[in-house]
Order: sequence, then structure tokens, then C-alpha cells
Amino acid sequence: MKILVIHGSPRAIRSTTRRLAGFVLEGAADAGAETEMIDLADYRITPCTACEACTLNGICVNDDDLPALVALMNAADALVFDSPVYIDNVTGQMKVFFDRLADAIHYQQFSGKYGCAVATTAESGGDGVVAYLNHVLNYLGVVSVGGISTATGGRSEAVEELEPAARALGKKLADAVRDGYSDPAQEAIIAENRAYFRTIVEENRDLRTEEYERWVWMGWIR
Repeated sequence: MKILVIHGSPRAIRSTTRRLAGFVLEGAADAGAETEMIDLADYRITPCTACEACTLNGICVNDDDLPALVALMNAADALVFDSPVYIDNVTGQMKVFFDRLADAIHYQQFSGKYGCAVATTAESGGDGVVAYLNHVLNYLGVVSVGGISTATGGRSEAVEELEPAARALGKKLADAVRDGYSDPAQEAIIAENRAYFRTIVEENRDLRTEEYERWVWMGWIR
């Protein structure tokens, strides 16, 4: 099994959020998972211009690193999104990345995967960012096993104190991949989203035949 962390801080390896997400990966690795963490700051991702060109064939007009990221996500069994809190939300790097995933969201490209969310903050907003990251996972068709956040108050040791809980979250994620995991509330949200996106898939059935046929095969269109 493969678990991928997409780390949203521009501070890369100096990030306290990266350190906390690393504990999650260590817990997953102890449970038998192959793990990888990538830094969004290392990738060139152009902001979405809402041109809707991807509707035609699933290919964005921007020539950047997003396809490489999507390939890594497709190859993983579970996804971890992490971000520090920047003015009560995720970083700009993470938000630009999420906006560019619109086509993957519409076509539920990552359905069947599991995930979780990680956030850190100086004083406040961590739980809100975890909720938002998990919300995006649900948009992608991913079922989250939970999340973890901390308000460090400037104390570097605050992250270290959460190591046992973070490792437990990583183990829970690896166990979900291996044994399955169900959350009826999330599954209802994902089903409701998919019902909305079905209109997009049906409208573009002649342009995106393979995707349409995949939805039929999955039983999402009858």
C-alpha cells in the first residue's frame, strides 16, 4: 500500500506542519505502508483561470507540474493533505493546487481512496483548516479517517507532544487501506456531491467517452 502526503507549506522541510505530518507517515510505515511526502513548493502550479478547457478532454491548457502531481495521487492508496494556517485558511500554494483539481473532482478521479488531514497554527484556526482539508478530500471522493492539528503558541515542542496521536492517525489510515473503513456521514456527502457532478459527466459524454463509461461501470450512472 502507498500513502502520499501533499505538504502545503512554503517553508518545506523547515515547516512544523511537515514535522507533524511526518509522524503520521511514520505511524503508517510502522503499520506496513510505503510512504512518500512531496512539497508543493517544489512544483510549479499555475492558478486556474476558469476557462473550462479541461472539460473538452481532461487536459488543462496550463503547461506546468500538475499532471505529475495527479499521477502521484493516482498511484497512491491514501492521501494526506497538510497545511499551516495562513489567515484562517490553507496556504496559497495549497489553495491554487485545490482549484486546479476541479476536473478530478467533477469526475471523482480519486474515489475509493482514504485520507486524513494535518494542520498547525500559532494560536487558532487549526481545527477549521483540518475540517476544510477533509472537506476537499470528500469532494475528491476520498473518505477521511480523521485529522490532527495543534496550536503551538510558538513552542516547537508542541508538535513533538502530539507524536503518539499523529502516529496513531497514520496507523488508522494504513489500517483503512488494508481492511476498509466506513463513515456513513461522509459517504452520504460524497454520494450527494456525485449526484451533482453526474450532470457534468452526462453533458460531456460525447467529449469524455471513457470517463462517462467509467461512471456507468461504477454504477454512478444508470
